[in-house]
Amino acid sequence: MILLLVFLLAASTAQAQFRPALPGYEFEFPRDHFSHPEFELEWWYYTGNLWSADGRRFGFELTFFRNAVERPEPATSAWDVDQLYLAHFAVSDIEGQQFLKAERLNRSGPGLAGADAARGLIWNGNWQVAWRDAANPLGTQSLRAVADGFSIELDLTPAKPAVVNGENGVSQKAAGEGKASHYITFTRLSAAGSLRIGDEQFAVAGSAWMDHEFSTDSLGADQAGWDWLSLQLHDNTELMLYRLRRTDGSTDPHSAGTYVRGDGTSQHLSEDEISMTPSALWTSPTTGGQYPLQWHVDIPGLGLALTVTTPLDTQEIVPTRGRGPTYWEGAIDVEGHSPDGDVSGVGYLEMTGYADRLRLGIRQQSP
Repeated sequence: MILLLVFLLAASTAQAQFRPALPGYEFEFPRDHFSHPEFELEWWYYTGNLWSADGRRFGFELTFFRNAVERPEPATSAWDVDQLYLAHFAVSDIEGQQFLKAERLNRSGPGLAGADAARGLIWNGNWQVAWRDAANPLGTQSLRAVADGFSIELDLTPAKPAVVNGENGVSQKAAGEGKASHYITFTRLSAAGSLRIGDEQFAVAGSAWMDHEFSTDSLGADQAGWDWLSLQLHDNTELMLYRLRRTDGSTDPHSAGTYVRGDGTSQHLSEDEISMTPSALWTSPTTGGQYPLQWHVDIPGLGLALTVTTPLDTQEIVPTRGRGPTYWEGAIDVEGHSPDGDVSGVGYLEMTGYADRLRLGIRQQSP
C-alpha cells in the first residue's frame, strides 16, 4: 500500500544513511513480516469490513508506522530516540453513521513500541498485532486495540498467501533509483472477534486486508497526493489500485495495481491498464476538503468495469497536534461487471492531498 507515505516521510537531509528500496530484493518470511530498521520508513496497515450476527456493519482501520530518526551518533540508552512509532485506530459504524478515531505516538524506548520477529509482535502501547505462527504462510494474526469509547479484538487468518506488489521486488512510485518501496499484502484475511462501541459489545466476522511497506525515499517532488483502493470481490478475487496525482492534476505514470486471482496467483497492473475516474464530491464540514466519494474503475484487460461508493461519507481523519496530513480512509462497496457476469464486493478507499498540502514527516510541525 502506498498509504500515508508522506505522513511518515522524514524531513531528513541524510537519507543516505538508510538503505533504498532497489530491484532484486530477496524476500524472506517470516523475517520480512517484521521491522526493517535499515530502511527509513515502514508501516503495517490493517483495514476491513465486519458484520454482527444481526447484520450490523462496521469498518475498521488499525495502522502501525515506524519512522527512523537520524542520529549523529549511536544511541547509548533505551530512552534515546532513534525510532518513532505512530498508530491510528478507527471504527466506522455504518448503521449508526458515526466515525470513531484515535491516534498515539511513541518512541521505541524500553518496549514502548516496536515490531519484533522473535516475539511475533507489532505494537504501540497496548495496541498490537500478535502473530501466532509467523513462519506459516496462513498463520493467524491476532489484533487488539482499546481507545476511549471503542475497542476491537480480532483473529485474522489469511485465505491466501501474501502477495509481493510491483515488479522485480519493488513497487516503483516515481522516476529515479530508490523512488520505490518493498510492498507486501495479504489481500484476504478471514476476520472474527469482537468490537465495542460505548457500552455495546458486538460479536463480529468479515474480511480484512493487510499491507506492509518499507522504503527510504519513494515519492517525487511533483506528486501531490494519491487515491488508493483495496477491493475484495465476491468471486474470490482482489484488486489493489493506486492513482498518484501530480501537482498539475494529471495522473503520474507510476500509478499501478495488483490483481489477485482466486487461486492466489497475482498479476501486476501498470498505469496504462487502469482507469480510475472520480465523481460525487463530498465537502468536509471540518476542513473544507473536497473528496470524490464515487469512483468508476475500468480494467479492459481483465474485463472489469466497477463502481465504488461508500456507505458513510464522514470517514475523514484530521490529526491532532499538527502531525501529518488530513486524509480520508473508509469502508466502501463495489458493484459492476466481470467476464463472468455481475460482480460485487467491499473494500477500503484512501485519499490524500485534498484537504491540505502533504507534510513531510511526523516530526515536522510547520503548517
